[in-house]
Amino acid sequence: MISAVRPFAQWNRTWIAVAAVAMLGVAGVVVAQIEGSDRGIAPIDSSSSYEVGGVAVDVTGKDADSARMGGWRVAQRKGWALLWSRTNGQPVSAAPSLSDSTLDSIVAGIVVEDEQVSPRRYIAKLGVLFDRARTGQLLGSHGQAMRSPPMLLIPVIWSGGTPTSFETRTEWQRAWARFRPGGSPIDYVRPTGTGSDPLLLNVAQTGRPGRGWWRMILDQFGAADVIIAEVAVERSWPGGPITARFTARHGPDDRILDRFTLRVPNGDALPALMDEGVRRMDASFSQALRDGRLRPDPSLVIEEEPEELSDEAFANETMADEVAVTAAPYNIQVDTADAAALTAAEGMLRGVPGVRSVETTSMALGGTSVMRVGYEGDISGLKVALQARGWRVDEGPGTLRIRRAAAAAPPPPAPTPGAQ
Repeated sequence: MISAVRPFAQWNRTWIAVAAVAMLGVAGVVVAQIEGSDRGIAPIDSSSSYEVGGVAVDVTGKDADSARMGGWRVAQRKGWALLWSRTNGQPVSAAPSLSDSTLDSIVAGIVVEDEQVSPRRYIAKLGVLFDRARTGQLLGSHGQAMRSPPMLLIPVIWSGGTPTSFETRTEWQRAWARFRPGGSPIDYVRPTGTGSDPLLLNVAQTGRPGRGWWRMILDQFGAADVIIAEVAVERSWPGGPITARFTARHGPDDRILDRFTLRVPNGDALPALMDEGVRRMDASFSQALRDGRLRPDPSLVIEEEPEELSDEAFANETMADEVAVTAAPYNIQVDTADAAALTAAEGMLRGVPGVRSVETTSMALGGTSVMRVGYEGDISGLKVALQARGWRVDEGPGTLRIRRAAAAAPPPPAPTPGAQ
């Protein structure tokens, strides 16, 4: 019996091994298909941080770790001065000094661009990320810099006489994906290059002046206009010096905003060349915005012809415009446990004298909802009107926080006859 079962067991193990190899082969094909995909690079999200790059440090210490920590401290101080100077339009020397503890609380991270470490010395080029919420409070009133409308970015690279945008992954696309535009005045819309992006945002589209197709593309990406970042790469020989000629363009008419040239000694420095090109390109777009040259093309906006109004409709619209002009907007925060509480709060606000409009801008059932109220008067008058209706009101800058006043405690029960 044992000799009869043994050949079957060996045959069974053989088929199990074959099946395992086949499954591994299928898995390898799937992995190869995934890794072989040469389209699409997700850009870094930097909406919650400011970035200052290219901060050079050269620090010595008792050991390598002390030198590195000292270099990061110096980078924080230099980065803060550069950020303040950039957002306020003043020289770096005028930046207010902050303590190291304060800088530690607002710095979100350190980006190592290049570093050289020895036993007692640290030489590096670093980037500093500042938390937007905490740093914005220290930048001053001038920290609210000019901001562009959403601009659709199309990176185009010429290499070997062939132009490429999103058809394949390129170093130029990778550099724009690595770029952190949190501190830039340009509101970039950076496509990932997946799906239909290579078909819609190809090099041929950047040279088409027709507005109809551009309107459809911009509406799809939620942008107001388009900017083209173009670079032509020339190699002296394989692995040798590289020359890159950059051109910043704007709009369907392909208007040139700026041109510059960068060079590196060998092919290993190509990523650094592209990163520097992105930084210079962003500076060119930002300067064009400040000069008034980077404005959305009016022909990209679809304007609907106005309808003819009757005299009564014209009078009503005029009265509504006058009310909108005289009514000042304020934010009201109110606790909304459920939909009924939200509806009751909206109805109560509409019934307050002087309130002309109520709009819920942020609904949070079971939490705190925010409503935009148009009120004829200042915020103090609105506060008094709400308090007169039994609400407990806390006032902030342009915002009121309202809560239901605590109910009065019931009177104690009357003593029963004969009670001690």
